[in-house]
Amino acid sequence: MNGRRVQASFFILLFVSGWSTCWCAHGKYAQKLLNDLFTNYTSALRPVEDTKNIMNVTLQVTLSQIIDMDERNQILTAYLWIRRVWVDAYLKWDKDDYDGLDTIRIPSSYVWRPDIVLYNNADDHFTGPMDTNVVIQHDGQIMWDSPAITKSSCKVDVSFFPFDAQECRFTYGSWTYNGNQLDILNTMESADLADLVENVEWEVLGMPANKNVILYGCCSDPYPDVTYTLKLKRRASFYVFNLLIPCVMISFLAPLGFYLPADSGEKVSLGVTVMLALTVFQLLVAEIMPPSENVPLIGKYYIATMTMITASTALTIFVMNIHHCGPDAKPVPKWAKKVILQYMARVCFVYEVGENCMSPQLEKQEPLSVKTNKYTMNGQTEQWIEDYDFKIEKRQETRDSRSAQQRVKIEKNTINHYNTSNAGLFTSVDCEDVVDHKRCRRDGVSDVERKNSEVSCSSQCNERQLLCNIEFIANYYRDQRATQKRTGEWKKVAKVLDRFFMWIFFIMVFFMNLLIMGKAV
Repeated sequence: MNGRRVQASFFILLFVSGWSTCWCAHGKYAQKLLNDLFTNYTSALRPVEDTKNIMNVTLQVTLSQIIDMDERNQILTAYLWIRRVWVDAYLKWDKDDYDGLDTIRIPSSYVWRPDIVLYNNADDHFTGPMDTNVVIQHDGQIMWDSPAITKSSCKVDVSFFPFDAQECRFTYGSWTYNGNQLDILNTMESADLADLVENVEWEVLGMPANKNVILYGCCSDPYPDVTYTLKLKRRASFYVFNLLIPCVMISFLAPLGFYLPADSGEKVSLGVTVMLALTVFQLLVAEIMPPSENVPLIGKYYIATMTMITASTALTIFVMNIHHCGPDAKPVPKWAKKVILQYMARVCFVYEVGENCMSPQLEKQEPLSVKTNKYTMNGQTEQWIEDYDFKIEKRQETRDSRSAQQRVKIEKNTINHYNTSNAGLFTSVDCEDVVDHKRCRRDGVSDVERKNSEVSCSSQCNERQLLCNIEFIANYYRDQRATQKRTGEWKKVAKVLDRFFMWIFFIMVFFMNLLIMGKAV
């Protein structure tokens, strides 16, 4: 048992010592290889056997993360992994001479490196690639992988913000070598997106690569470059819920201002408040957008909504002037009665109390018969008679003992002694003078007959005074009715116009919101 343990320990010790000897041998050959390769090597010159030969450099880009997109300054910040591969004619060896060593890793500053830079770099502090190690193979192929945080200029088109898509370009090429000295190639048709970290605002649709050969005006030699086009689409959910939906809700308040009663006194205030709210949202959008001639889609929507609210406020002021037409206003024209009060009122569903769409209201005509109604004014109940013209004329025709001169004199005296109370309804008449003039005196008439004659004259005078009072009240009531009817007609015209404009603006708001949502889909 003890012999087996000793034998196993011996084999383990032999293996470890052999492995250490192998690594020591590799380290020794690596040091020898490094000394042999860089004895007469210089990193300042292009490593080609013939200066007429073209150095081929292969470029491959891996997009790791989109850090920031500054639309206002039009700068895209991204984290990239860049791989460059080329063949160095002076860094080749026979791996059998170095114990099978076929690869070494050394600092990139030891070897010649192609001066491939990002043409559209927008970094304030321009720095070169990170000094990472390069991998050198025995056939002279060098692979240099280095990470880089790049800030590149990107032309931002905000015409359809927040439903926009952007294309940002990364153009890589040699800064000093022309196409006859260094040629740049792309390994794949697009950048590698396998390790991409998703961005919360932008969705990456692709990053295709294209090689371009450009002839500049200063030089006759071609200059090749590789351009990676990063295609981005904005995730609009944030802007829809924070900028668009509140604006849509506010825009629906503009038509509702026409539904607000005119006597409330808040119609114009509502329009001004909505205008100020939209102005705040417009300023928020202007802060994040670049100052360009291309107005974003949401900005156009805000401007259209603000224009609509301005128009609605102006129309509200016009309608309120119609609503508050006083007693001195002219009657409603016949065309307005026919067009607005009949046709437009039915279309806009504006009806009086007790009226519906099946039985439209007819114009009320003044009745010719006697009609009494009870009203309570100044704490007293009075009998108001609507029309007494025929009754007054009938009684006047039946009087046989009055001459035209006496009738005129009685009416003048009655009117001169007619007084009204503070409310203008309670009246009193003094008839002493009239009685004196109406007393009938005859010679040879007894006292009883004389008294009867005086009583008859007094009763006739009282009846005439009462009829004059009733005629005044009836005229006053007719004037009141005519004024109320004229004022009511103007108020109904204003109400019909309010409903008409409300439906018009509701249709406008609906179609505007439909267009903006169609762009979102």
